[in-house]
Amino acid sequence: MPTIKDVAARASVSIATVSHVVNGSRFISDELRDRVQSAIVELDYQPNRIARNLRANSTRTIGVVVSDIQNPFFPSVVRGIEDVLQAADYTLLLGNSDWNLERERLYLATLRAEGVAGIIFAPSSEEAAEYQQFLKSRIPMIAIDRAPKGWQSDAVTVTNTKGAREAVTHLIGQGHQRIGLINGPLQIGTAYERQVGYEQALTDAGLQIEPELVRDTDFRQTGGYRAMRELLDLPEPPTATFITNNLMTLGALQALYERNLHIPSDIALAGFDDMPWAIALQAPLTTIAQPSYELGATAAQLLLERLHEPELPPRHVLLDTELVVRASSGVQHHSVDGPSRLERESTRKRLA
Repeated sequence: MPTIKDVAARASVSIATVSHVVNGSRFISDELRDRVQSAIVELDYQPNRIARNLRANSTRTIGVVVSDIQNPFFPSVVRGIEDVLQAADYTLLLGNSDWNLERERLYLATLRAEGVAGIIFAPSSEEAAEYQQFLKSRIPMIAIDRAPKGWQSDAVTVTNTKGAREAVTHLIGQGHQRIGLINGPLQIGTAYERQVGYEQALTDAGLQIEPELVRDTDFRQTGGYRAMRELLDLPEPPTATFITNNLMTLGALQALYERNLHIPSDIALAGFDDMPWAIALQAPLTTIAQPSYELGATAAQLLLERLHEPELPPRHVLLDTELVVRASSGVQHHSVDGPSRLERESTRKRLA
């Protein structure tokens, strides 16, 4: 492979001049710069970025760790992160913890060893103490989707409780009093907050919270499938169900299909997190839309600001959710013409 010495010889300049052109570290005349750049192209010279980072004691790489890359929510989040960081000349290293704390620790330790400039991650643990060893390394860490208890660094989350409350209140407004809940593990902050919203809506309407109607599972399609079957097997099944993530909603739909039950005539549904397929169902899905792209973009912007000003106080940005009403909740007059407002805004930002 051609070296910086080869480029200097081809351009008839010093090695220092080539280094200054490559790194933009000093003013170089247009004539010399053109000669160096022409030599770089002719030789197909690739600067050794790793060595350059070691010399400068810095890196242009950001680590990102998500909980479940198969969940369509997270690719949109990562796209938001990537768009902001690429514009600032940073690249990503991506890991998938699969909701496993030990696996997450391994990724965080690896990223720290690689010398990344910062880390954006969806925590698997609800305890900030699990991350103290990484925070002590002085590598900025941004929590997304959920913030562990006692978290003293930056975070970007959404209004989980408010969104869940709106969805269940909407189902109550459609005449339902026996409303099921299919939720993730309560030790995960998002699941806990969404259950709080479910319970608040029932209490506000003067309805009793019935534990038999609540199923805590694993935020996966198989979990949603099992939970819906259990609810349908009750002596008195719910007339409506709120499901707190998109993968579990797919599993619940599978269970309803196998029982030959129709939405919303046999059972009404509302979900959490709007997906493109939501409007393609026979009864398009009423759901709580999350600003997933904006969540990622906001986290990336916070990280860039933190890298520029390390002494900034910790910031927690709370993004709003949106109730999108469609036919699955029993509404007769609904719009299925396109994506939610949050999806439209995210698409516009990606194209900007």
